[in-house]
Amino acid sequence: MTYALITPPASEPITLAETKSHLRLDDTNEDTLLTALIRTAREHLERATGLSLITQTWRLYLDSIPEDGVIQIARGPVQTIESLTLYDASGEELSLPLTGHILDGHARPARLMLGRAISAGRPINGIEIDFTAGFGESGAEVPDTLKRAMLMHVAQMFTFRGTVAVDDQPADIPSGYDRLIAPFMVRRL
Repeated sequence: MTYALITPPASEPITLAETKSHLRLDDTNEDTLLTALIRTAREHLERATGLSLITQTWRLYLDSIPEDGVIQIARGPVQTIESLTLYDASGEELSLPLTGHILDGHARPARLMLGRAISAGRPINGIEIDFTAGFGESGAEVPDTLKRAMLMHVAQMFTFRGTVAVDDQPADIPSGYDRLIAPFMVRRL
């Protein structure tokens, strides 16, 4: 099971203005850095939780379908399934109709129940599922707790701005961050 980002989010969950207000900055000297840190904080939070904060399109590659016909999608919340594609043994693409499938996009992980049995002819990555995930198109739909965690994280990374390059962030996670994101984490036994 492999995930590939097809269409990244068009915006960030927190704005530059919100971030500057949180940091009590008035000038524009650090805007480029802050914009990069906001993206880094979102990417880190998405990796840690398996969430997609702002609407984005992903592709899930599977080798086979589970025996019960229920595919678990770890990136969520899943809004829609865009396409289902199978590859036969010769590598020919076959698009499947989206009708008859049931999506529980808000479950963690999301679940896609196929309406009929399918199997791919190609043994590796023979099934591709394109889906749209995220809370919505703007930060207004993202839970406030997650936005607060991002603001704390940006502030912590901003503190290290002279010591750690943006590409090497996050250098540290602020105290309290883990408690804020804990309800959004998927726990495994």
